[in-house]
Amino acid sequence: MSEIIKLPRAARVLVDFASLLRLNGFAVAPEQTTAFLSAIELLGPRSLDDIYLAGLAILAPPPERRATYDRLFDLHFRGREPLEGVGSEDEEVVRLQEEGRGEDETPLADEANESGLVAARTEALVARRFEERSTGDALRRFAREAPSRLPRRRGHRRIRARRGPFADLRRTLRDSVRCDGEVFKLGRLKRRPRPRKVLLLIDVSGSMKTRTEDNMTLAHALVRAAPHVEVFTFGTRLTRVTRPLRLKRREQALNAAAHLVSDWDGGTRIGDALQAFLAVPRFAGYARGAAVIVISDGLERGDVAALRDAVAKLARRAWCLSWLTPLAAAPGFKPQTEALIAIRRFVDDFDSGGSTADIVAHVLSLGRRRAA
Repeated sequence: MSEIIKLPRAARVLVDFASLLRLNGFAVAPEQTTAFLSAIELLGPRSLDDIYLAGLAILAPPPERRATYDRLFDLHFRGREPLEGVGSEDEEVVRLQEEGRGEDETPLADEANESGLVAARTEALVARRFEERSTGDALRRFAREAPSRLPRRRGHRRIRARRGPFADLRRTLRDSVRCDGEVFKLGRLKRRPRPRKVLLLIDVSGSMKTRTEDNMTLAHALVRAAPHVEVFTFGTRLTRVTRPLRLKRREQALNAAAHLVSDWDGGTRIGDALQAFLAVPRFAGYARGAAVIVISDGLERGDVAALRDAVAKLARRAWCLSWLTPLAAAPGFKPQTEALIAIRRFVDDFDSGGSTADIVAHVLSLGRRRAA
């Protein structure tokens, strides 16, 4: 009987890194793992940089996935998401400008809106870590049905169809050759359906703290299920978290996003956040023709006029604009807060955001309720 070889603790860390890469879609053969260990033994690494360079040389990540490889390396060996020295356009964090009121002091993380029941104006910089959780029935249903039920649009390319507005002359002529020049049936074409862009804006302020983890988990499932999804969080800062959420393993993706977002459970300034989103041309382009979904209770502490103007601009760019709020969990919901009343005429759908099942049901219904 062959004996099970127990690797030294230091070697297990390196082997686990190769396994992590495979779990996230990298092609790493067993021979590469062995060569990786041999290269590190040969180098006698004095720092993590030596291990990093050995991994690049032996594990050979493809150039287009180099950024993902770097992120996984930092998560595995350093236990954090790299923030310093970021120069790529995919990791922009827009800080909302403070109003300069002297009485609004920044609270400490332990003091910041512990109840989560009221909206706050001030900024609280809080670190957050997401724990491993089981996948609920709603998320399993979403992963199963999302590819076929998410909103779609008509593309420019054409495909064969039994019925369609365009004639397929090429196929018709080809068929006529087989029939001695007779045309018995005119081939038809239609536009190929394409996945519609989805923009998800998640409120991570203190008044939404009980729903934050579930909303981020759903965001990861949405990014994994559809090809054109953008996710932003907002509270007192606007943060794009699409890139970390593309990681395959949910716990790693959420914790990578947690290192980017620094305003967890802080103040609520929805209007300023949306204005900041629209002020960046690249960000505003994500909303053009997209299904825009805002998950927020709408408890605004900033200027309601700024919120109204921002939502109006967002609605003009979007294919449809949905606002999901926990306040709409009860049947027959009507906006009662000043902010929600101000934006009501610009929003296509006010729906419940009080549970993952409610949000999943709304997202899956968008493709059926609205014609492309």
